[in-house]
Amino acid sequence: MISTCIIGASGYTGAELIKILIRHPHFSLDTCYVSAGSADSDKPIGAIHPQLFGQTELVTQALDSGELSQIAKQYDAIFLATPHEASHDWAQALSGRKAKIFDLSGAFRLKDTRIFEQFYGFQHQQTGVLSGAVYGLAEWHEDAIKTACFIAVPGCYPTASLLAIKPMTEAGFLDPNVRPIINATSGVSGAGRKPSMTTSYFEVSLQAYGVLGHRHTPEIEEYCGTPVIFTPHLGQFKRGILTTITMRLRTGVTASDIQQKFEQHYGNQPMIRLRDSWPKIDDVANTAFCDIHWKFDEDSGYLVISSAIDNLLKGAASQAVQCANLVFNQATETGLLSI
Repeated sequence: MISTCIIGASGYTGAELIKILIRHPHFSLDTCYVSAGSADSDKPIGAIHPQLFGQTELVTQALDSGELSQIAKQYDAIFLATPHEASHDWAQALSGRKAKIFDLSGAFRLKDTRIFEQFYGFQHQQTGVLSGAVYGLAEWHEDAIKTACFIAVPGCYPTASLLAIKPMTEAGFLDPNVRPIINATSGVSGAGRKPSMTTSYFEVSLQAYGVLGHRHTPEIEEYCGTPVIFTPHLGQFKRGILTTITMRLRTGVTASDIQQKFEQHYGNQPMIRLRDSWPKIDDVANTAFCDIHWKFDEDSGYLVISSAIDNLLKGAASQAVQCANLVFNQATETGLLSI
């Protein structure tokens, strides 16, 4: 078995990682760490995440950051479900040892450290790790992921957006004079487990936020290769993301061309479902799939694509496990079809 641990096991994403790894046929989840001083330390997993009660005997351990190098020598894979600052500060101690690192924070997704500082609010000082980090969009960076030692798992909004738009940008189909407009709505779990009035289920209605300045905008732009207008929304539901992208295509592109590109890229990708109707969050919630549908108006040249994912799974935990499957020579869908 492939030995794994989770650092940051008390959050929503940590819970999803635990659920996947304890059932995975080839991974052994051996340890779940929480931050030093956490109220969740030394507790059974089932006491922190009641949905996992009776499914594992693991008890959380408080992380001693001075032991990170030793931890990285002990396990085959480490999943970092940690804040951006923690992943940034701990990456150097974890890197270059036995463990392959799968970081679910945003600390190593952006290659330009100036843009990173602008959107994340602190200076990036781990440029050595950053230069070797591979962006873990599993359906597009498979070859690089397979040989990587440090994988920066994409954000939830970028995953939903990039999977929808990349077949068009890679084909050169976009009108370069018109920016794609991305509207995306997420459930409240995207803000994490820590209570907040702004994400309280009772307080949330439906609203835009982070307008013309959300930190996921440069991530989307970097990996789709074109400027975009990205507007996230917060909805009154627990989990999932629905993304709708409007873009203008070059003159001469046909509906047949569009269909061919989607089938070419995703026809053999088991975690992408090309639908014949508009996707719904209920179709993907609690699954590792991304559902995609599109419609094209040849008269105006405008294409609308909609994608739906579970933000905690395809947008975080299951995508991290997809990357781990690739690194350890397993089929990308291993352990994910029966979540």
